[in-house]
Amino acid sequence: MSRMKDLYTNEVAPALMTKFAYKSTMQIPRFNKIVINVGAGDAKDNAKVIDSIIAEISLIAGQKAVPTYARKSVANFKLREGVKIGAKVTLRGERMYEFMDRLFTFALPRVRDFKGINPNGFDGRGNYSMGLREQLIFPEIEYDKVDKIRGMDITFVTTATTDEEAKELLTLMGAPFAK
Repeated sequence: MSRMKDLYTNEVAPALMTKFAYKSTMQIPRFNKIVINVGAGDAKDNAKVIDSIIAEISLIAGQKAVPTYARKSVANFKLREGVKIGAKVTLRGERMYEFMDRLFTFALPRVRDFKGINPNGFDGRGNYSMGLREQLIFPEIEYDKVDKIRGMDITFVTTATTDEEAKELLTLMGAPFAK
């Protein structure tokens, strides 16, 4: 069992139970999944870009990423429906907790001038989204093998019903929110 899963079971869940005075243990918010998404506008011209993005995300997540496709054609962007424009990976269970541990303890502290993650990234339903400007903050990525610095979106999907519950869950799990 991973360190983060133990942390959730032994410390976070009981703390949330007492703070929000839940009647049942099934009311305690928990993580459903983490989705990592990378969009690449230059992929419509060069198909090899998607392959490198998929390789990098797969390395970061420890699970194979899948390409994402354009839903609509947009003439202004010279984009056709069905063209590969990015990649994503959905993490659940053990891999999700392992990724969360690496993100909070290794990757985020490597960000230059890091003051904490934005506390305003909640969607009103207990989910949190954040963006990273570069993939180089992950120790798995080798600087020499990167063709272009790309950002990514990371979404934490929880069972929390309010943003306050979700923020408390993430804070207790070790998310470094900005003050």
